[in-house]
Amino acid sequence: MFGKNSRINPLESRKKLLIAESEINRAQLLEEWKSMTEGVRIFGTRMKYVASVAALLVAGLAAFRRGKPADAETKPSWFKTAVKGAKLIGSIWLAFRARPR
Repeated sequence: MFGKNSRINPLESRKKLLIAESEINRAQLLEEWKSMTEGVRIFGTRMKYVASVAALLVAGLAAFRRGKPADAETKPSWFKTAVKGAKLIGSIWLAFRARPR
């Protein structure tokens, strides 16, 4: 099996061990890279969701404040205010229900 010279060369065995260790390290690095890219993808998805909810909230609040009457002496209808508030809450609720998993 080993031929005439059955002694194992220590340098050759060290080389083979280093090559095997290198292959193991390469496989671990590949797995860590896949895990990291998946984490970045999930983070990006969540940030898009947070940004869309924040934009919706800002737009809703802006629309809610824009509806003030021009005449300061005229009181706004409580019914209109309640309907605007319900629309804002409803749109925020829909945004939270549609969040990515």
